[in-house]
Amino acid sequence: MNQRRSSESGFPINGVYTEADLPEDLDSRLGSPGEFPYTRGVYPTMYTSRPWTMRQYAGFGTATESNARYHQLLRAGTMGLSVAFDLPTQMGYDSDEPIAHGEVGKVGVAIDSIEDMRLLFADIPLDKVSTSMTINAPGSVLLLLYQLVAEENGVPGAALNGTIQNDILKEYIARGTYIFPPKPSLRLVADTFAYCRSEVPKWNTISISGYHMAEAGATPAQEIAFTLANGVEYVRAALAAGLAVDDFAPRLSFFFVARTTLLEEVAKFRAARRIWARLMRDDFGAKDPKSMMLRFHTQTAGVQLTAQQPEVNLVRVAVQGLGAVLGGTQSLHTNSFDEAIALPTEKAARLALRTQQVLAYETDLTATVDPFAGSYVVEAMTAEIEAAAVELMERVTDHGSAVDAIEAGFQKREIEQSAYRIAQEIDSGERVVVGLNRFTVDEEEPYEPLRVDPTIEAAQADRLARLRSERDADAVTRALADLRAAAEGTENVLYPMKEALRARATVGEVCGTLREVWGLYRPTDRF
Repeated sequence: MNQRRSSESGFPINGVYTEADLPEDLDSRLGSPGEFPYTRGVYPTMYTSRPWTMRQYAGFGTATESNARYHQLLRAGTMGLSVAFDLPTQMGYDSDEPIAHGEVGKVGVAIDSIEDMRLLFADIPLDKVSTSMTINAPGSVLLLLYQLVAEENGVPGAALNGTIQNDILKEYIARGTYIFPPKPSLRLVADTFAYCRSEVPKWNTISISGYHMAEAGATPAQEIAFTLANGVEYVRAALAAGLAVDDFAPRLSFFFVARTTLLEEVAKFRAARRIWARLMRDDFGAKDPKSMMLRFHTQTAGVQLTAQQPEVNLVRVAVQGLGAVLGGTQSLHTNSFDEAIALPTEKAARLALRTQQVLAYETDLTATVDPFAGSYVVEAMTAEIEAAAVELMERVTDHGSAVDAIEAGFQKREIEQSAYRIAQEIDSGERVVVGLNRFTVDEEEPYEPLRVDPTIEAAQADRLARLRSERDADAVTRALADLRAAAEGTENVLYPMKEALRARATVGEVCGTLREVWGLYRPTDRF
């Protein structure tokens, strides 16, 4: 007799589903594609008119090396670039600061100034590509550097398309690359919303992320509940700053994971769209349909990749990508099979992109919208995840707000409990991981990972020294003083920040100025 399985979110999976498992109000929960509540997708035609945006997350070592990888990906058919930054850049430190030692160029590209940004996007038509930047606390700084480089090449802000992650709240929950306390961090997010509405109107000003919470162990229900609760907090911050909901909400976007549990992942994406549409219409009074559309990017689950028998990851990534597409994603990054070992090689990155291209052009996935609509199992799962996520969001609200819940450690604690449960299931063999706890081999084949040049740190330090000796030091000092004054007052800080970066102030100098005004966040802090 087969043991009854449970979903990742904790509800039982029936061996057989029938019409009796469907919600009684299924028609109103579904709607039509491109119409409220957007369960069946945010656009009427979805992929039947064009496929999702195919992104590849890349960035390592120097800006020049990363630029070469971007050109390779564009030649291979990538439709959008997704930039990984090294840890010092993510934390707002220059490459020559002592705290950056040993981390320069390791997990992404080192960007210290406008000169690095020029090299990163050299000979790339910024009015024709869509660029996503995985950067949070200093997200506004990297966006302004990108805009400055585009302007130098004759591309106005109105022509730029892309996304900055800019999701600081999830950093306090799952990732830890925060700089400032939550209150000024939320102000910086709101200032970015207002700046982009005027200066970079097609830019997605935030990618509210559940991906990192999922990688830390969140279940699908937790992933969407805590992500949407953070989304509510950002909406409230923008409204408190005087912005009208329909002025900024259409540029909000989201970022989710795609796991190997394909059916539950499809249900998760559908449930998330439905919850967000109701929130925006009923709680915030949004009138513009675009304000109610949950548009999202998906990345396949890095945490599910194994260093053992790494080629098996090609299969995992294909299944995960399939779930994202069936769930209605707007863009997709497929992980390379070797990412559990090191930064992906060029061949591995190309194979990851080819996986998406097979899904888009060799299958019939793009022939119809929402293929699982009406499926007994998927509709039942969608309703169950929706109910579980709403209940979790109510528990967040019981603390007062998402920030209050973060300060109480609620989300982090819930995710850690789920991660512990999953680890126990893998250790016991109850949860099968092919090549790790079942179907193992005695000896692994040798694999040569991509190595990052250890001399990068010294080279970046030399570049910074040259920059500081050649620039107009007085102009930088004046620009940073203007930034400080804005941070101490109520002015939008992005305008003086842009002028400081134009004068060739470094990322570390800009973030350091804000640190001096706003302070650093420590988990024991209260505000």
